[in-house]
Amino acid sequence: MTDDASLLPGRLLRRAGPPEKLEAFTGVEVHDPRLEEVLAADAEPVILYQFTLHGEGLVWDAPNGRLAWSDVPNRRLLGWHPDGRVEVLIDNTQFMNGNALGADGALVHCEHGRRCISRSDGRGGATPIVTHYEGRRLNSPNDVTVAADGAIWFTDPTFGILMPNQGSLVEPELDHRSVYRFDPATGALRRMADFEQPNGLFFSPDGRILYVSDTARSLGEIIGGHEKDTHEIVAFDVGPDGTLSNRRFFLRTDHGYPDGFAVDARGWVWSTSGDGIQIYAPDRTKLGFFPTPATPSNCCFGGSDMKRLFVAATDYLLAIDLR
Repeated sequence: MTDDASLLPGRLLRRAGPPEKLEAFTGVEVHDPRLEEVLAADAEPVILYQFTLHGEGLVWDAPNGRLAWSDVPNRRLLGWHPDGRVEVLIDNTQFMNGNALGADGALVHCEHGRRCISRSDGRGGATPIVTHYEGRRLNSPNDVTVAADGAIWFTDPTFGILMPNQGSLVEPELDHRSVYRFDPATGALRRMADFEQPNGLFFSPDGRILYVSDTARSLGEIIGGHEKDTHEIVAFDVGPDGTLSNRRFFLRTDHGYPDGFAVDARGWVWSTSGDGIQIYAPDRTKLGFFPTPATPSNCCFGGSDMKRLFVAATDYLLAIDLR
């Protein structure tokens, strides 16, 4: 008789070893001299892994010294280690997408399948912590970030209930697509702002500005056409109680749309676009750009000194080192 444990799939996806060179990289475009102080014009991305179907939701898992990210259609949460190993952290997920590190050191996840926000230790199953708003199921939480006070902020578009390969076909129970703030201490869930299709979100270093991308344009790729062409990042001022005000346009990428993005310690916004990563100063000056071999969906800073930018670009996990 076969032991059930012997039938479990393996967890190792890449053995320890150096990264691979990215061939035919055309270089970093420097549009403002401030960028050269941070990212050298001759810097080159490297390939850390190349076998995801749709990589998303990167987060530097500092307590465990690794990068965690989702392969949404493959229903896996993956982990990259500094020695080059890649392993499955959680298998058979419910279409996890965005991930963040909670104030308690646990991982927080967006799930399309269960249409919820969940948490885990990155080694086993995830426990749902937000599933409904005012008694109705969430749409399909997409991206998540954690504020300095420990509150969990997330976007809730309908992408995951429109794409069978990233969730399932379900009629939404809510008549809005919104950004929410969840307080783990009290269990309070607040609807903070509405969008056509909210996607990525991130705070400025001081927590006083919240950036949110709206990518309704991407519905044209999903359902073969859509009347809304929104493809931008907007900014809000954040009050002491988390209230949002002064909604304003921040950027629109040159190509494609701004999916996920990261904000560094200087307040610079590093945004995905149709063909690479675009970098903007808080005053909306475009600082530069570097191309990726496939369309990127998200990025994050990590490493022991937080000076490495990780990029998920379809099947690639890339990294580029800053000065």
